[in-house]
Amino acid sequence: MKSTAHRQSYGVKGAPYAFLVPATILFALFFALPIGYAVWLSLRKVKVSGLGLGSGARREVWAGLENYTDALTDSELVNGALRVLGYGSIVVPVMLGLALLFALMLDSEKVRLAPFTRLAIFLPYAIPGVVAALLWGFLYLPDVSPFYFVLDKLGLPQPDLLDGGPLYLALSNIAVWGGTGFNMIVIYTSLQSIPAEVYEAAKLDGATPAQIALRIKIPMVAPSLVLTFFFSIIATLQVFSEPTTLKPLTNSVSTTWSPLMKVHRDAFGEGDIYGAAAQAVIIAFATLLLSFGFLRAANRRQKQEAAR
Repeated sequence: MKSTAHRQSYGVKGAPYAFLVPATILFALFFALPIGYAVWLSLRKVKVSGLGLGSGARREVWAGLENYTDALTDSELVNGALRVLGYGSIVVPVMLGLALLFALMLDSEKVRLAPFTRLAIFLPYAIPGVVAALLWGFLYLPDVSPFYFVLDKLGLPQPDLLDGGPLYLALSNIAVWGGTGFNMIVIYTSLQSIPAEVYEAAKLDGATPAQIALRIKIPMVAPSLVLTFFFSIIATLQVFSEPTTLKPLTNSVSTTWSPLMKVHRDAFGEGDIYGAAAQAVIIAFATLLLSFGFLRAANRRQKQEAAR
């Protein structure tokens, strides 16, 4: 009897670990293993002997940190990172500002057709990024865009949104259009979890709807704002689909416009998988460092506010 009870107790205690096995296997195969392989490739290079012809003329050898040194001193990678920072300085505040505004409006007591409005705002997020970039790309092209036709008939100037500085606005518009709905749903869900008693107490104290939004709703959804900001930073650093899709439509988007585009070009266009692996590891490490730093700063601020 004791042995049976012991086996049953052990089985109950081991059940959670058994449920973790499938997720652990998938994590190892599709996340940890590719990262490890990329790190391994980044420490290797191809050594060419003679003319590079014949058996053994091209050998894979140990490179150490040589690929990382080349990547960090590559002006194209640095310029791509600077472009992404400029792009993100437009996308993140505008997208989160609109998401917060829409969430507060939907949470208002006077809102009408709330289900339809939520769906309409969220729907662009369901459209794949490549499709969205193609749709907006045709709207940006002067020869086929209905907006340019209307501007021409009205005798108004027709700016080229796919050239120069306006290109940042054109790319940012695609990201804002597609990502605002998701962030809005996250913030709106957080607003719905606030107890109604809090609003009733504020109204009894004479607070206006604007004061309730600024002094109660926004502070109480601060964790959701931190979460959406965190996701937005990661998505911005990994921008690839939008500029790659618009590249055939304009000469202003190069094959190295963003860091990930440069990694793709070096790996599959020029065949330098070792240098591309080093660049990918650097981008992943920079993303991890920025995300960790932001989360640590946000947690420190929350602890300071809680201490008050």
